[in-house]
Amino acid sequence: MDQTNTQPKSGRRIIWLHVTTVVSAAILIGAEVFGAAFAGSWAIANLFGIGVIGARVLDVILFGIGLVVMAQFIRFAQRVEPFTAKD
Repeated sequence: MDQTNTQPKSGRRIIWLHVTTVVSAAILIGAEVFGAAFAGSWAIANLFGIGVIGARVLDVILFGIGLVVMAQFIRFAQRVEPFTAKD
């Protein structure tokens, strides 16, 4: 009796080249975005003399904006370099 599966596989496979490309770009861009966020908060805090607490508040605000930027980058990059493909 032949026990081979006659149904076609209808799964999805991961395209690792696309995943590594997007992750590598995200690391590079993330370093720039978060570095700019912390440098910007330091500069703004010193410019306006709002002190250490104000600088930390700006850190949190600009860090949050950086997270949004990175999430949008990943979403748009995934449209150009899809992570999965149908078999």
